[in-house]
Amino acid sequence: MVVGMSSFTDPLIVEVGQRFKRPFRIVNAFHYEIGSKGSGRIIEVAAGFETDGASVPRVFWPVIDRLGRHAKAAVLHDWLYAEKPFSRREADAVFLEAMDVLDVVWWRRYTMWAAVRLFGWRAWRKDRK
Repeated sequence: MVVGMSSFTDPLIVEVGQRFKRPFRIVNAFHYEIGSKGSGRIIEVAAGFETDGASVPRVFWPVIDRLGRHAKAAVLHDWLYAEKPFSRREADAVFLEAMDVLDVVWWRRYTMWAAVRLFGWRAWRKDRK
């Protein structure tokens, strides 16, 4: 990780519920600073937010878990799609940046980013405020 990069400032703590679609609930709010440390562009994912982690089709779970090294980025991305503080393209760019910050291996990072660019429009429309 390069000094001065964006950062997550809090741990991700989730409760596992009984729901299939969004089985994880965020216990404590966590924050992500976009762009570079000290940018002041901070996103807060609120406690109580429900997520499915990474929206990976079940057939791909052996390769890409719903929660793994990329978990914070996936939850952040779900929040960005639900709350829509940015355009979909910007939300996807933050997702890619956040996975880089988390040292997600390059091929997984770009595969997941490409998947949301190609197929994320469905979730974007479904989560309209």
